[in-house]
This record gives sequence, C-alpha cells and structure tokens, in this order.
Amino acid sequence: MGLFKEFKEFAMRGNVIDLAVGVVIGAAFGKIVTSLVDDIIMPPIGYLTGGVDFTSLKYVIKPADAANEVAEVAINYGNFINVVIQFIIVAFCIFILVKAINSLNRKKVEAPAAPPAPTKEETLLTEIRDLLKSKA
Repeated sequence: MGLFKEFKEFAMRGNVIDLAVGVVIGAAFGKIVTSLVDDIIMPPIGYLTGGVDFTSLKYVIKPADAANEVAEVAINYGNFINVVIQFIIVAFCIFILVKAINSLNRKKVEAPAAPPAPTKEETLLTEIRDLLKSKA
C-alpha cells in the first residue's frame, strides 16, 4: 500500500498536473499550427513558387529491380528539405503569435510615485535639528 500512496502523492502534485495540462494544450495547439501551415500558408507559397515540391528529390543508392523484387534504396533528401521549410514557417508563425500575445500583455511602465510628504513629526524634528546646528 505504501508504494500506491507514494505514487498518488507524486501524481497529484501541482507540477505534474500542470505538465499534463500543458501537454494536452500543446498537442491541440500543434494541430492548430499544422492546419495553419498546411491549409492557409502553404497554398499561397506553392502558388508563388509554381508548385515546386522537393519530395521527389533523392539520391538512389541501389535502384529497384522489379524482376528480382528488390526495393529501391535511396536517400530522400527532398522530403527533408520540405520538412525543414515547413519547420521554418511554423517557427516563424509561432514567433509572430507569441510576439503579438506579449505585446498585448505588456503592461505600461508606471512612473515612479512621488515620495510622500514628510509627516508633522518629521517636519518638527527637521526644524529642531536645523536649530541645533545653527547654535553649534
């Protein structure tokens, strides 16, 4: 029973629950960003670049042999290029989104408040000090 109690204490800590919520929200946000890139950003880019697609670019190490049923062995660097381009676009979109959110959340820097006026006691003590200095 002690092991179960320890596990329950571990699982119910605030940090673990916050992390779980963050993972779930992050997964949902990832879907939003993927849809933004795939459905909204990539079509105009594809149109502007004339539909250039690097997916078919590859370096063939061993060509396929249909007669002997041997599959092609190739390094598909074109797909890697596509993924890198998509990553750059996603990273830029997230940067712009975070920058916009931060600018909305930024609080105006308040001017420092003027120091409070001295109390009656402080004023009286200051006058006494000044009188003692003048007599000395």
